[in-house]
Amino acid sequence: MTAMAHPAPLYRRATAADIPAMSAIRLAVTENVLSDPSRVTLAMYEDYLDRAGRGWVAELDGTIAAFCYADRADASIWALFVQPGYEGRGMAKHLLGLATDWLFAQGHERIRLATGAGTRADRFYAAQGWRGSPRDDGRNLDYVLERATGVTSRCA
Repeated sequence: MTAMAHPAPLYRRATAADIPAMSAIRLAVTENVLSDPSRVTLAMYEDYLDRAGRGWVAELDGTIAAFCYADRADASIWALFVQPGYEGRGMAKHLLGLATDWLFAQGHERIRLATGAGTRADRFYAAQGWRGSPRDDGRNLDYVLERATGVTSRCA
């Protein structure tokens, strides 16, 4: 018996109408959970749509299944999250590619992010060619992707 293929996601720029779905995804994840959800505000989501960076979503059958935000000022990935139950379909990899391509196109030579040590995200970023180094507390890692090692092919 063959497995059913998943429908192809639609990748597009995030809009203000997507913020409630993105916020719901951020609050639904089971790793890299926010210790204080009030720290991520509606204004932050709005700012990263265009003013402070850029955001993208992966949509499946009209549902936002994943999202990613890039921070223009400090050349970082501010957020990359997949709705639980939608993992393993390549959406995070594609969204990360859109974000890194865009940041490199802005002239940045190095992109950074932080994530929890020993998590699926930790393993994901390492598999994408990012270099990780532990923070002082040992529970979190700082990751860096250099332009020379970054794969750029999805500029949007």
